[in-house]
Amino acid sequence: MKFVLASYGSRGDIEPCAAVGRELLRRGHDVRMAVPPDLVGFVESAGLAAVAYGPERQVWQDAYRDFWTRLFHNFWRIRDLIRSRRELGELSTQFWGQMSTTLTSVADGADLLFTGQGFEEAAANVAEYYDIPLVTLHYFPLRANGQVLPFLPAPLGRFAMTVVEWLAWPVTKKLEDAQRRELGLPKAAGPAPRRISERGSLEIQAYDEVCFPGLAAEWAKWHGQRPFIGALTMELPTDGDEEVASWIAAGKPPIYFGFGSMSVESPADTLAMISAACAQLGERALVCGAGSDYSQVPHFDHVKVVGTVNQAAVFPACRAVVYHGGAGTTAAGLRAGAPALILSWTPEQAIWGAQLKRLKVGSGRRFSSATEKSLVAELRRILDPKYVTRAREIATRMTKPADSVAAAADLVENFARLKRVG
Repeated sequence: MKFVLASYGSRGDIEPCAAVGRELLRRGHDVRMAVPPDLVGFVESAGLAAVAYGPERQVWQDAYRDFWTRLFHNFWRIRDLIRSRRELGELSTQFWGQMSTTLTSVADGADLLFTGQGFEEAAANVAEYYDIPLVTLHYFPLRANGQVLPFLPAPLGRFAMTVVEWLAWPVTKKLEDAQRRELGLPKAAGPAPRRISERGSLEIQAYDEVCFPGLAAEWAKWHGQRPFIGALTMELPTDGDEEVASWIAAGKPPIYFGFGSMSVESPADTLAMISAACAQLGERALVCGAGSDYSQVPHFDHVKVVGTVNQAAVFPACRAVVYHGGAGTTAAGLRAGAPALILSWTPEQAIWGAQLKRLKVGSGRRFSSATEKSLVAELRRILDPKYVTRAREIATRMTKPADSVAAAADLVENFARLKRVG
């Protein structure tokens, strides 16, 4: 069978799809991927054929981060907020048409279209155009439910998420209508999430059921349409693994710090804050630069800065992990049994921070509100033995990475066969 997998975003968004694609390829299927231009090489290094999908991801990521930072931290600066929102809208308009054209071309003749949660609406319209089954991959509960907002009663939380879907609808309606007109489809009658679900698409939940207590029971009415499989990763080694392992072994287990592919505004200030907080606590820090450049800032004896790390190998050797709240890093921390602190930029990252609090394995706050004082206090909290004990208990309930990948591939194969027979 021919499978097309489309995903837009950071490496954390692309790797789960690539993990599934690689397993489908291993099983003898024809697999094509559509990913951001700067991640085509990453996907090809995993042995998969890939085409460029949309523009360079850093442009979108920076605009997305800046909008949410302004909304949460400087919401009273209305002009800046409006300008940031307009920039995000203009980028979306530009991206949507490019993505639709690319995906329409690559999905021709496909048996199934598989998409990550970024720009899933555009992929859903292409799947409808070709009348082929659609599989969506969600890294947190994207559909309306009563568990994501634990500070609200379940019915009210579910209603709030439904309202958000409808409030977002006018923003995407023009883009969808233009795409659907180009494809010869009728205008959409409502928000894409509702249409995707009602079309009978398979909505794979790429995180563990234990992360959101009560969600599986709430979604049982969908009769297997939203299966939980655990986080998807390829657990790839990096060039610096041996060096990092040697540094860790030479002293006290460190605290890991990493903020994903979104660059921090001031690497110097961030590193100084980390260094000072860890010095107060008598801890060592392992800082993963990833999307931020720490090469021109002062370094400290108790702090090691590296470009990338294999989280699956490093996290079990760390006392705790501090990061931006990406779903993949969250899963790696939970699987390692490490207490965590999330310093988030965006709403979905903040959701993971709230869940860590709910599970009593960590804490969370906005990155923009973090200070040396708050970092010291939060680290003291999560290093408490009760957090460590709870994190290790949760780790025993997490799905193993290989099992997650196999489950996802099984679901995709079976869904394609079922729809083809039907």
